[in-house]
Amino acid sequence: MLKDKNSSAIVAVKDLQRAKAFYSDVLALNLADTGMDGVLGYRTGNTWLTVYQSDYAGTNRANAVVWDVGVEVDDIVADLKAKGVVFERYEGMQYDGDVHVAGPLRLAWFKDPDGNILHLFGGAGAG
Repeated sequence: MLKDKNSSAIVAVKDLQRAKAFYSDVLALNLADTGMDGVLGYRTGNTWLTVYQSDYAGTNRANAVVWDVGVEVDDIVADLKAKGVVFERYEGMQYDGDVHVAGPLRLAWFKDPDGNILHLFGGAGAG
């Protein structure tokens, strides 16, 4: 039933204006839909990222959104770091700067202002 259907990511935030500044300005995502109160719709590649206001924002302790960025991971990490994004470090992982290295894969994690974990997936075997 669902195997041929599109899917999208949805992220809860406490302050919609703060989230809009982060997702629109820092991440430079294309805000494509503001038609519902308390909801922002972003186009990311061929998918949608819905950002909505919720009292439960930031309670997820796992990845909320993953972007497959291919070989651009290092450039994207450098750009985001220049904009003040702080990258997460997880114990037991090997790093090259702010990028975790696992064989041909290069991975990075950071949080939005509400603590939602966002993940960049890339490297020679990605994309």
